[in-house]
Amino acid sequence: MSEKRNVVLKMEHVGRTYRDEEKETEVLQSVDFSVRQGEFISIIGASGCGKTTLLRLIAGLDRPQKGRILLDGEEITKPSPKAGYIFQQGNLFQWLTVRQNIGFGLKAQHLYKEKKDKIDEYIRMVGLKGFEDVYPHQISGGMAQRVSIARSLICNPEILLLDEPMGALDSFTRADIQDKLLELKRENDITMILVTHDIDEAVYLSDRIVIMTPHPGKISEIVEVDLPKPRHRGSESFFELRRKFLERFEMATAQPQPEYII
Repeated sequence: MSEKRNVVLKMEHVGRTYRDEEKETEVLQSVDFSVRQGEFISIIGASGCGKTTLLRLIAGLDRPQKGRILLDGEEITKPSPKAGYIFQQGNLFQWLTVRQNIGFGLKAQHLYKEKKDKIDEYIRMVGLKGFEDVYPHQISGGMAQRVSIARSLICNPEILLLDEPMGALDSFTRADIQDKLLELKRENDITMILVTHDIDEAVYLSDRIVIMTPHPGKISEIVEVDLPKPRHRGSESFFELRRKFLERFEMATAQPQPEYII
């Protein structure tokens, strides 16, 4: 980003290990990075590198065993209304309408009486006017994700955490949701962190991309995306930067080759 903004999120030497009766698995090792207000950060890496674990730690849904995570200078120890979380499948309540699902977020934060009149505003914001009273099974996957986004945004989070929310969508719907996220980010100055396997998506959306290595998950590199905005997926500069990220990604996620002593 061209202007220096305040740091809103800071991770200091974060580590997470899971244990069961048979073994111990180190998922994250000494993860350090900071995120500034209004940034869009993407986290990419091979399956099992700890991307979702990292997002859950930031959301306060899990605790690190080593290090700490600070949001606005305060250590994250539990879920906070400052952080909204959007899951891959939307996680809507099937027995509630679009309007009721969005309002549920307000009830969970005890803000319903104060902000219920804004529900229709957020429905319009995500492009769902006319679908207020339908149920999740009556709308597409892309529309369901828009409901999830509105449900999170209406509570005015400082940071929006996105766990591959476009992973199951077709390419046209995915592009539409990507553009909607950028529009909402501009309008609301929200910090966003996205976990994705899609390098095109990361390059299109991000100010910076965090590349992680697997087993255990560590940060290999944090790279600025220096393309002007708005970005064009078909431009030569986009394809060139995409190629460079693919090379970096392949290097970071490559499995070590066995060594032979003869």
